[in-house]
Amino acid sequence: MIDLMVYRAEGEAVRAGEDLYALRATDARLPTTYPPFAALLFTTLTLLDTASMRMLATAGNLGLLVTFVWLTLRLVGHARVAVAWWTAALAVWCEPVWTTLRYGQVNLLLAVLVLWDLSRRDSRRWAGAGIGVAAAIKLTPALFIVFLLLTGVVAAARHGTGRAWLRHACVAAASFAGATLLAAVVLPYDSRRFWTRMVFETGRVGLTEDTANQSLRGVLARLLHTGDPGGWWPAAAAAAAAAGLAVAVAAALRGERAWAATACAATGLLISPISWSHHWVWCVPMVVLLGSEAAARDHGSRAYRAAAAVLGLVFCSYALWWVPHGPGRPELHQGGWQSALSALYAAGACAFLALTALKVTRWRT
Repeated sequence: MIDLMVYRAEGEAVRAGEDLYALRATDARLPTTYPPFAALLFTTLTLLDTASMRMLATAGNLGLLVTFVWLTLRLVGHARVAVAWWTAALAVWCEPVWTTLRYGQVNLLLAVLVLWDLSRRDSRRWAGAGIGVAAAIKLTPALFIVFLLLTGVVAAARHGTGRAWLRHACVAAASFAGATLLAAVVLPYDSRRFWTRMVFETGRVGLTEDTANQSLRGVLARLLHTGDPGGWWPAAAAAAAAAGLAVAVAAALRGERAWAATACAATGLLISPISWSHHWVWCVPMVVLLGSEAAARDHGSRAYRAAAAVLGLVFCSYALWWVPHGPGRPELHQGGWQSALSALYAAGACAFLALTALKVTRWRT
């Protein structure tokens, strides 16, 4: 559980008053990559011995997986505990979920915070706080704040009903700011260093062309055989962000929050500079939603069943690891079929967004 050990080392660095971003943890010499607020939370890990910490992390992630599935099913009106348990048992074998468990990662925690927030009633005063806290732990969920804001603006312009969405966005932004300011008070040096320097140094996270990086930037790096895809990545990321957010907002305005949330998450994973394979735990609601849609349809159910099966196979086959990878940067020399295999997660996300867009069009008509 190498990432869990890094988290513990970050917590120890905070308690010892050491330079958080000079830290190199484990034999792999891994650096701190998250905002300072995350390190504050990781101090709790230092209260446990290593064996207890690993046991609780595994049990906690399994519980979060069941919760993640249940929240997804709840949003589509199929909140049955037994179904959630069986679906979670199958989801364990998906590569992103299994790798999250093996590394002791926080991906499931962040996903649950987001879905829990979006499954709450808009009238709840603190609706949005979960998204804000998730963004303070790791920046990628901040895209959900943009999604909430855009949904509110569009809803207000079309129907004059965007107040709840805008309040949701404001609470999320305020929660993010509050958590970040708390970290700045407790860790002023580390906060200043992160927000003025480290946040812009994406190279410190890892090699862009690494097979595990399933973002558009990683895909382009491997296709172009270079560690820096240049202007191709900003152009592709901008197009994906515009299209993905448009799909997410359209789904949200039609009351399909699970589809909207998953579309927004897929967009964030595509446009992030680094999206390691274990970040893609959102593959679980992708498959669940497609399967639920197939079960609910009288016509066209075969297409959705096929889509769910193919997407499940993509994320459970570990096919991205069938290509050359590892020391020596062999990813820069991948051939055509190898580049295709190492782009499967990004392709799956694009396919899901396309299917969601198709549903939005049908709802509109």
